Amino acid sequence: MIAWNAFALLAAITLAPPEAPVTPPTPEQIMAIPPALQQRVREQVILPTRSPEQRLHRLVELVFQPSAPDAKAAAGPALEYDTAATLTVAEAWAQRRANCLSFTLLFVALAREAGIDAEVQEVGRVVSWYQEQGVVYNAGHVNVGLRVNGRSATLDLDQNVLYDRRGPRPVSDRRALAHFYNNRGAELLAAGQVAAARAHFRLALEQEGRFAPAWNNLGVLETRLGDTTAALAAFDKALAIDPDLPSTLSNAGALYLRIGDTQRAARLDARLRREYQHDPFYQFMQGVDAERRADYPAAIHYYRHAVRLYASAHQFHFGLARAYSLSGDNRRALRELERARALGGSDSQRAIYQAKLDTLRRLSARHAGH
Repeated sequence: MIAWNAFALLAAITLAPPEAPVTPPTPEQIMAIPPALQQRVREQVILPTRSPEQRLHRLVELVFQPSAPDAKAAAGPALEYDTAATLTVAEAWAQRRANCLSFTLLFVALAREAGIDAEVQEVGRVVSWYQEQGVVYNAGHVNVGLRVNGRSATLDLDQNVLYDRRGPRPVSDRRALAHFYNNRGAELLAAGQVAAARAHFRLALEQEGRFAPAWNNLGVLETRLGDTTAALAAFDKALAIDPDLPSTLSNAGALYLRIGDTQRAARLDARLRREYQHDPFYQFMQGVDAERRADYPAAIHYYRHAVRLYASAHQFHFGLARAYSLSGDNRRALRELERARALGGSDSQRAIYQAKLDTLRRLSARHAGH
């Protein structure tokens, strides 16, 4: 998942001792395919077939199945999802881990090597479900767009993600590289390596001057260094590009409040509140937080708002069903579970909802019999 927005960085950064030099990779180094991997693509994907569809299937197998370079070598691990792994193509393959960005760059590079039409796609906002982290809301996600035999497809490393209603949109290679440098910069900034972080943010903006997240993160960096003028200038650039970017509205508002400009802080806060009112993912996350606190009336309120804004998301109906059930309203819980089942994207997901429906109906019948 992409570290686009730096809400927490303002408070979390501790400046480190003198930094060890960090040399950012060049765009060519980011996308370079190691020779051994290039040879495997040739042998396992390109030479066996001329069919783009068969090559795509073979490439998916190569990337996701455990690696065994030769008969005598033990198979390496399959590619694993790691939200913190902003890696070059070579690093992702060597370490067998990647976040959505690293995976996308890896797969796009290999697909193009195999003659498959592939590009990076960007999604504005997503919600993801992780067993170890719970529900995560991210403003920024990328995946692979493919065109094979006249048909379009999307390949995503994250199988538990809900896109915003606009869905994935193709972006240029330069913007994809801006994502990479911005991610690495955010990671370095969080580690207190300010000079290296600045260099990466600057490289992101060299690739894509209108990349608002990098301007936002640069503003965070200047804020931490105490350069209010430079910080506000960076935040202003971010908002000129994306007037509704929540992270920048929050960060700039906090800075204006800190320097005593309460009027500007209030205006930015009002814009942020309006943005949140129209953001189904934010409303859903508020519902998740309320449910964790066992504040079920509040959870119902937020989940219902999320459903009104994004009625086709089965996850939102399921959240509302849980909140109704936990508050003792099984009738409404059954109704929302039925809607979640009807909207569930896969057969396995619908089967899960059906099982929960059957359980809730048995409980309701048992209570009715007492």
